[in-house]
Amino acid sequence: MIYENQKKFKVRSSLFLILFLFSTTLISLKILKKVNVQDIRISGSELFSKNDVANNSSLIFPIRLIFIKTNLLEKELKENLSLKNISVSRQIFPFGLKIHIQTRIPVAYAERILNDKKILGFIDKDGIFINKKNAGEENLNNLNIQVLGWKEKYKKILSKILISQDNYEFDLVKITFSSNGFLTVEEKDLKTISLGLNQNLINHQLQIINNLKNEFKKKNFFEKLDNIDLTNPKKPKIKVFKP
Repeated sequence: MIYENQKKFKVRSSLFLILFLFSTTLISLKILKKVNVQDIRISGSELFSKNDVANNSSLIFPIRLIFIKTNLLEKELKENLSLKNISVSRQIFPFGLKIHIQTRIPVAYAERILNDKKILGFIDKDGIFINKKNAGEENLNNLNIQVLGWKEKYKKILSKILISQDNYEFDLVKITFSSNGFLTVEEKDLKTISLGLNQNLINHQLQIINNLKNEFKKKNFFEKLDNIDLTNPKKPKIKVFKP
């Protein structure tokens, strides 16, 4: 009886060992197998194709699965495709690359200058520039704001301005950065408002714009306005049309 139990145990152990070695070998072979473009699976958005992934990364297909650096690929695709977020994982079963994408939602039209060339696109609420080809048409129907002169260093202040639209009652139609960074905005009723070069003043300036909008609305003062200078928010300058 004891001998039979020992024999069964040895058989089970042998079978387990064979199965383990087979699985390990299979996984090793899969890891060393080369990934082709058709082995890419994308979820989260239908805007991008497998070829978009290949063309916007430093990967040269076919490439062995084990050699793909997912962190680097995520960084490249997030930047080159103007993505909000992305996750990349190597998979054995089913074999290939699994990519989940979260796209950015445009809230304004935008224009930037790169290498003396004008590039058209969009801006999201983070102040990030979205290339025209990387924006879905379904999100473009209700855009009323235009951003001119976008640069990477302006994204923080842009985000504050765009988010303020949800918290205040004014309606911006244009945000302009001149070549030296001088900031001007245009509001539907308040017309042109100069904000200047000091980005640290923006929160105070946005509060004043909101206060002026409410105050002038009560007094029916909009038609008399020419422009407003808030470069020094402690001393606002309001220019009116002469009768």
